[in-house]
Amino acid sequence: MNISVKEWFKSGAPWVWLTGGAVALNVIMVAGLLALIAVRGLGHFWPADVLQADYIESDGSRVVVIGEIADREDVPAIQMREAGLEVAEGVETVRRDLLKVGNRDLLGSDFRWVTETGLQQIEHPPHLFVAERREWGNFYGFLRQVKQAGELVGEYKVGDSDAAYDQLYAELEQRLDRALEIHDQIKDIEKHEIGAINATLERLRLRERSLELQGKLTAADQADIAASRAEQDESYKDLQSRLAALYQQIGRDSLVAEVSDGQIVEIELSKVVQVFRPNAMGVATKLGFYFGQIWAFMTDEPREANTEGGVFPAIFGTVMMVLLMSILVTPFGVVAAVYLREYAKQGTMTRLIRIAVNNLAGVPSIVYGVFGLGFFIYFLGGNIDQLFFPEALPAPTFGTPGLMWASLTLALLTLPVVIVATEEGLSRIPRSIREGSLALGATKAETLWKVVLPMASPAMMTGVILAVARAAGEVAPLMLVGVVKLAPSLPVDGNYPFIHLDQKFMHLGFHIYDVGFQSPNVEAARPLVYATALLLVVVIALLNLSAVAIRNRLREKYKALEH
Repeated sequence: MNISVKEWFKSGAPWVWLTGGAVALNVIMVAGLLALIAVRGLGHFWPADVLQADYIESDGSRVVVIGEIADREDVPAIQMREAGLEVAEGVETVRRDLLKVGNRDLLGSDFRWVTETGLQQIEHPPHLFVAERREWGNFYGFLRQVKQAGELVGEYKVGDSDAAYDQLYAELEQRLDRALEIHDQIKDIEKHEIGAINATLERLRLRERSLELQGKLTAADQADIAASRAEQDESYKDLQSRLAALYQQIGRDSLVAEVSDGQIVEIELSKVVQVFRPNAMGVATKLGFYFGQIWAFMTDEPREANTEGGVFPAIFGTVMMVLLMSILVTPFGVVAAVYLREYAKQGTMTRLIRIAVNNLAGVPSIVYGVFGLGFFIYFLGGNIDQLFFPEALPAPTFGTPGLMWASLTLALLTLPVVIVATEEGLSRIPRSIREGSLALGATKAETLWKVVLPMASPAMMTGVILAVARAAGEVAPLMLVGVVKLAPSLPVDGNYPFIHLDQKFMHLGFHIYDVGFQSPNVEAARPLVYATALLLVVVIALLNLSAVAIRNRLREKYKALEH
């Protein structure tokens, strides 16, 4: 059966195909974006082979370079000639490699560009090792000696057997494990035990100041506070002596290595995070190391201005802020929607309120940040400090950016989304169900609480899902109301009151901005930007999937009431 073009357009089929094509194109673009982020981000953790080669500089001099290829690009030959480099006639493009040479404390930079034609006699020596350091980034070189308290305990000389090198490297790994164990003990004492003492001393100070302001400070109170302080001081002195002994132990061992220019360098093992030999690794060993690096990235704290280490504080801060925001926005959004749909008189004023709510969804997020800074922090937080924390003044408690104000600001930002979604869910519930409940003797409040709201709960969860999706990725308002580059401790710890809503926190979105645009080492930070962005997408997806699972369960539970 032949159909004319005009009838085909009238049938709507072209628009169906156009819509399907647009959706398919969007899916492909999103998948491509995620694939790009994943490849660029996850590839950073793979233990790439480290090359050693002779490199001919532009002036004809020859140097030895050691490093791993981090990036590769083709450059127009004319651009290379303008830079003073010799390029053969007839060559249109020259490939150059970005070599991660490490040893920033010796070379001044972690990276350097080298041309493909300039690299000569490329090798991948199995003895080359990489040391990830707490400062100055990666170290590349050949292990020569291991020392204990300045005394030689193992040595490898050029020409010795591979077995001798393996034995020396095993000795290094054993002593590094010891240093890492001591480092964990030091970190536990400094961060937790001494932190608990500092928190106790601060509570004693605030208690004394509070009693003093109330005029209730007695001699007995002073004696009790003094005794508690003396007890904490004794504990602190004991911890200090333990720390001094641990610092002496951790500084015992060191390694001696030879770098690319033949220079001999000694590094204390207390400054090393891990050592590995990528050229000597098999595929299975590299896979194990790779997943270990990803796990460390998600569970460790950042180092080196956030360009090294992990992002666990940022993950924790992001998830905690989103959960707290969801807890705050859901009841307010639901109550507002219930009032507008079930109780408010449907007239001009109600329509104006709905228009205002819809317009609030389009307000730039930075405006919410300015409002949160002015109202929540300066006005509300300042008054809370005056009323409930006068003993801490002039140091602010809640009159400063923190987790609670960030969550409240984002709750306000996402409130229109929850209101609109909940009101739409309430409008879809048949009137007959309400009338049936009332006919059976239930009051309007009972009908609302036991029938209407449960049936509208999937729509409420839809609003929460949309709110989480928007709030988790916001950065601009958080820069004003609580997020920081590096938080010394998590908002949840073992010190009373255990959950510190007044404390500043780290966030994955701000971490991406900081590493990508504020880092002094751009090349080292670039792969971490991709890795953190992928992690943020994963965190948001997990939060949304959890909400979707709850919504689906509610939908199945109350489906029978709709029929």
